[in-house]
Amino acid sequence: MEISYKQLLPQINTLIFDVDGVLTNGMVTIMPDGELIRHMNIKDGYALKTAVDKGLNVCIISGGKNEGVRTRLANLGIKDIYLGAHDKIKQYNELVEKYNLKPENVLYMGDDIPDYPVMELVGMPCCPNDAAPEIQGVSKYISYKKGGEGCVRDVIEQILRVQGKWENNFSAKYD
Repeated sequence: MEISYKQLLPQINTLIFDVDGVLTNGMVTIMPDGELIRHMNIKDGYALKTAVDKGLNVCIISGGKNEGVRTRLANLGIKDIYLGAHDKIKQYNELVEKYNLKPENVLYMGDDIPDYPVMELVGMPCCPNDAAPEIQGVSKYISYKKGGEGCVRDVIEQILRVQGKWENNFSAKYD
């Protein structure tokens, strides 16, 4: 019998997110100089900062290489940011070794085929509701929100509520 995804949330201590299609809606604006501009949801950012402040390991593994993305996420307190990652298993294995992770303690949110190999390894694979069908098929939770529209906030808030770390008196500290 399949257990509910809610039963997996208490043991999650590490959150890994893709960027494009998860923290963004997957769209880019192409500037005349070729720079790709992405838009991120501020509520997702607040949830990421809160998760960091509450002691969860928050990590990013993305195929994109935009340094503005790195700056934004680093300003939220995220230390493990892997950009230009085309073999996401390599970065995942580095995180497993660095933090001595067990699969049942790891949530990974992805939206497309490059995320699939890592999602097969973690205890809590999840995705936005506009993810590729293959990703939805391997996910234990599909957010009711789309990528870039609050899916990250959705899953972080659920984890922190179940763990008793989401309260009415917030103190996210920004540098």
